[in-house]
Amino acid sequence: MRRPTLALIPVVVIALIAAGCGSSHKTSTTSTTANKPTSTARTQTVALKKTDLGPILVDSSGRTLYLFEKDKGDKSNCSGACATAWPPLTTSAKPTTATGVTASLLGTTKRADGKTEVTYNGHPLYTYVGDGAPGQTSGEGVDQFGAEWYVLSAHGNKVEKSGS
Repeated sequence: MRRPTLALIPVVVIALIAAGCGSSHKTSTTSTTANKPTSTARTQTVALKKTDLGPILVDSSGRTLYLFEKDKGDKSNCSGACATAWPPLTTSAKPTTATGVTASLLGTTKRADGKTEVTYNGHPLYTYVGDGAPGQTSGEGVDQFGAEWYVLSAHGNKVEKSGS
């Protein structure tokens, strides 16, 4: 009787390891999407979305992307409280483009915290926590953290509201 019992030990150990890995992954995915806008993904795709401001850049989830006028070149000047309000679009893989977005304008830069941030036309990209749903542009023209924030056109230039 001891032999069959000992033969089951490796099977039970493997089952416990697999169950532990599965539940850990499920929990982290649920908490990330339920509590915060997602700014990190294995692969980020930059796409275009039609809005009242015209076609603008959005991330893989359809969230509006912004540039920060305080950034110099592809170096981000948004960290701490700024990065909490304006989460940088980070990635752990090479970003991709959707139809209408120029692949040669897409790039990445290393942030001070070591994360890789997606850039477009040399601008580090951010989302805004004030945008409650994909395609919203509540951060357009906002002056916070020492400079203004703007959505980007397909060419990677800031888009300003009429009359701004």
